[in-house]
Amino acid sequence: MNRQDLIDAIAEDTEASKAATTRFLDSLITIVQNEVAKGGAVKLTGFGTFDKAAVAARTGRNPKTGAPIKIPSTHKPKFTPGATFKDLVKD
Repeated sequence: MNRQDLIDAIAEDTEASKAATTRFLDSLITIVQNEVAKGGAVKLTGFGTFDKAAVAARTGRNPKTGAPIKIPSTHKPKFTPGATFKDLVKD
């Protein structure tokens, strides 16, 4: 399912217009991204939690020369599925 399929499914399920559904989805994505970027978490009970995870510094290799290089620590977005979502996928 891609973005447009999701918009179509939400619009049909809620009987809302596709334009309103698009605005809602855009707003939801923006709010989640901004909150996680600030270091906050977005918890949707039964679905999961979006948050920011630290990635430790490590040593890698330059693919051209094979020489070791230092890769600095950074952050990445993280999603942890909720129990209800996990159970649904298991079955």
